[in-house]
Amino acid sequence: MKTLKITFTILIGLIFLGCTSSTLGMAGTNPPNHQLWDQLVKKHVRPDGLVDYPGFIKDKVQLEKYLQLLSENAPDRKTWTREEQLAYWINAYNAFTVKLISDNYPVESIRDLGPKLKIPLIKDVWHYKFFKIGGEESSLDEIEHGILRKEFEEPRIHFAINCASISCPRLHNEAFVPEKINEQLDFVARQFINDPQRNKIAKDQIELSSIFSWFKGDFTKKGSLIDFLNQYSKVKISPNASIKHLDYNWSLNE
Repeated sequence: MKTLKITFTILIGLIFLGCTSSTLGMAGTNPPNHQLWDQLVKKHVRPDGLVDYPGFIKDKVQLEKYLQLLSENAPDRKTWTREEQLAYWINAYNAFTVKLISDNYPVESIRDLGPKLKIPLIKDVWHYKFFKIGGEESSLDEIEHGILRKEFEEPRIHFAINCASISCPRLHNEAFVPEKINEQLDFVARQFINDPQRNKIAKDQIELSSIFSWFKGDFTKKGSLIDFLNQYSKVKISPNASIKHLDYNWSLNE
């Protein structure tokens, strides 16, 4: 099990190093309304972030309608605001992840889905191209690493996108919208960092989600990791606090 964990961490590192900017987008489009997604997550996501996937399956028509809206209205990179693009890509990542699980339900873990890699016991579901954006086949990896991480330099996105797993940040039970996305990103950052099931924070010792190990560079561009955490943590962390990372639970978040 320890060997598998190390192999998976190395794989993640190689994927992140190799990610390139995405060309996804369309000229002349207008930002879509995210009301359909808002209705769905309010109905099928509990306050604790657990997801009612059978409920999403029952509302498949509404989900597919929203996904089609996203597919046909990819961002115009020249005319959409930063906030409009952020809201679009975060909602797209979350909605297409729900589609992936719903289309294959029941499943024990998202990592059981997608094409197999040559690395034993690991499947790279995030490179699986199962949807289209603006007529181009795309993947969750492209949205996360080729667009959100590559173009926006916004570390809070790690608390907004959900990978359908227990240790992931909660699937937010409202749609992200341009007019209040900064407040929403602050909310999910505070929620995740102060969640004792995902991070254990004390003044002189912290046990953190593996997210803070995998993406450390995203959180330390303007200071140390502890500097970043102290922007949102209810407990003031000492600059010299010891840091450990928790095992990641990839079981389905239902």
